Amino acid sequence: MTIRDLKNNKAVKILSNVFVLIFIPFLIWMLFFDENSYLIHRKFDKEINDLENTISFYKTKINENKTVIKKLQDSLQLERFAREKYLMKKENEDIYIIEFDTVKK
Repeated sequence: MTIRDLKNNKAVKILSNVFVLIFIPFLIWMLFFDENSYLIHRKFDKEINDLENTISFYKTKINENKTVIKKLQDSLQLERFAREKYLMKKENEDIYIIEFDTVKK
């Protein structure tokens, strides 16, 4: 191949174009090195998705707690909750905690 053959080659013509020679480094710079690069945007998108998942988790927890609060408006439910969660008792009662051994030998 001679130099004339290279100049007539379609790929060499396109790659030696001034606009292409300017655009390729610009594209590389914008994708990887700029402060608004594609990599940074990808990291921010991942962080946004994580935060949205956290928001949905806490919204479900809030709804669960609201239902528990509604149940605790009843005095019997409130007493049951206090006995189960905080092991509270009346003055003349004894509490026995029974633990089951779930590990089989």
